[in-house]
Amino acid sequence: MRLFALLTCLLVGCLAEKPHPCTSPALLSGALTVSTQNEKLWTYSQYMYDALGQRIRLKEMGTYENKSFTYDALLLFREATMFEINNHDRTCKKKPLKVDFQPLEIPKTASLLGQAVIGSSSGPGQGLLVNTWIGDLPKKAGKFMSTVTEFGCIPVSNVYHTDQFGWVLTSFFNNVIGLSDPSQLNPPDFCPDAEMESTEEPTDFLSLFLSNH
Repeated sequence: MRLFALLTCLLVGCLAEKPHPCTSPALLSGALTVSTQNEKLWTYSQYMYDALGQRIRLKEMGTYENKSFTYDALLLFREATMFEINNHDRTCKKKPLKVDFQPLEIPKTASLLGQAVIGSSSGPGQGLLVNTWIGDLPKKAGKFMSTVTEFGCIPVSNVYHTDQFGWVLTSFFNNVIGLSDPSQLNPPDFCPDAEMESTEEPTDFLSLFLSNH
């Protein structure tokens, strides 16, 4: 009886433990959507994320100011280089990447807003336990609100504010830990000879893509 009571107390203690800031898996792939408050931008992207090598691949389709676009970008943060890839024409544009790599994580300075279940808590497998955090963007660029899974720290959504678009919402889904084809995070064989173009320094992550649409 005492053993049962002890195990019960330990179980209750584990379930009642306060969530802590966390870091998402270093290798992730899946899909995401980005939408803006002023409705100027909407994108659907397949993404590949490598925090170890600081590499991101985004294959996008969407609309910007009511015009449709497709876009394929490889971001190599350690090399400070971005490739805009056109597989159909086998061409590349090579541009300087002048923003810092931001890992998918909840920083230690973030504050817990709350914990909730997406779906239902009525039965096993009917819901997903998530934690929502709020905090400050790097370099005092504003505020953010991020939701991640309690188990695994898998990204669910992220919201932040920009002067150009208002609130920007990123929603993640079909996330898979690992990379099915890591070679997608290397420049295609027709890219390395591309000459570096000169561009103005982007002001935020979104501007990496909007200048081309």
